[in-house]
Amino acid sequence: MTNDFARHVAEGLSRTPKTLSSMYFYDTKGSQLFQQIMALPEYYPTRAEYGVFAAQGAALVAALSPPEATGPFSLVELGAGDGLKTKLLIKELLATGQDFSYVPVDISPSAIDGLRDSLKQEFPPLRVEPLVADYGAALAALATRSGRKAVLFLGSNIGNFDPAGRGAFLAQLAAPLAPADRLLVGFDLRKDPRRIRAAYDDAQGVTAAFNLNLLARLNRELGADFDLTHWQHYPEYDPTTGAMRSFLVSTRAQTVRIAALAQTFDFAAWETIHTENSLKFSPPQITQLAAEAGLRVAGFFTDADGDFADVVLGL
Repeated sequence: MTNDFARHVAEGLSRTPKTLSSMYFYDTKGSQLFQQIMALPEYYPTRAEYGVFAAQGAALVAALSPPEATGPFSLVELGAGDGLKTKLLIKELLATGQDFSYVPVDISPSAIDGLRDSLKQEFPPLRVEPLVADYGAALAALATRSGRKAVLFLGSNIGNFDPAGRGAFLAQLAAPLAPADRLLVGFDLRKDPRRIRAAYDDAQGVTAAFNLNLLARLNRELGADFDLTHWQHYPEYDPTTGAMRSFLVSTRAQTVRIAALAQTFDFAAWETIHTENSLKFSPPQITQLAAEAGLRVAGFFTDADGDFADVVLGL
């Protein structure tokens, strides 16, 4: 991972404008901070999606198990995190006697360890096959996995990709699916722009700490000398496109050395590093995105306030 991380940083900080991927937010410290973010009053997506699973678990299970589906299957979750929402689905599946194995995938070893331990306590009979991997490795493993599959990609992580990457990733998810397989994807829906922006700029500053931890991770793992007191978190939301973007902003002209790369990088005052996309979708956008990947909408589930949609897709 360190070599991949170093290569990514070298490439991203050599671009104009500079960029780093949000996939590297989730080291141990980053994962802990994101757990705090999910509990913040401003951060609605987790509560909204949890509400979908809590209120419509039986309907979700039915949508993931079409009439032609028979025999055991794998419940594969990309970016599993703490599994909070998925545990509701697992409980429903076990209650209905489904024969399945749960395959949680996450880039963070600490997140996988914590999830595996909690599952062992909460669901002793559950077969768990955890995998520490990034999305690329997970997709490769998914393509070689035999048997029926129900694949989960929750939390509106699909919104983190740029437009080209979003379509390509969904097409890769669709490629190994058979007619009886299903894909469940979480989509954050468009809403009051002020609510959206507040979710990425909370009053307590936890989201700012989460974004800045990316630079702290470079310091810890790659021997960089970022002075975090001269950087700030900046989010912006464009309601015309649904694009929520986050940046790290250099508050002065500075030069940063990264020992692992044996390189220095110059930053002008107020220069940015783009760290995250989080697109907010309309229902027609979701249908179009699915169609472009060769998929159809087999189920569309929203929370009571219409903030979030969990969409079941099939061939």
